[in-house]
Amino acid sequence: MAARLVALLLIGLIAALQYGLWLGKGSWLRVWDIDRQIAEQQRTNERLSARNAALDAEVRDLKEGLGAIEERARNELGMIRHDEIFFQVLQHTAKSNPGVGPRP
Repeated sequence: MAARLVALLLIGLIAALQYGLWLGKGSWLRVWDIDRQIAEQQRTNERLSARNAALDAEVRDLKEGLGAIEERARNELGMIRHDEIFFQVLQHTAKSNPGVGPRP
């Protein structure tokens, strides 16, 4: 009877120690969860770092080079230089003007 009581006491002690290891404040489950959060945050940081590097390169290019400024002016604002001639090509479609169609 005493041996059985000692065995149950040891099993209870081991279970109490295991509770702290698996489910307590500094448990393995908490460590695994924090590791997952760290990995996710590192992926986010890498993505944001790449975006920041691209923005930094664009800012540097805008500060130093006139080519980037000219490209933005042409693409976003539709600007042309004073020594250029602007041609606008209009395409006729059958829906826009049903009386006019392609000539054979």
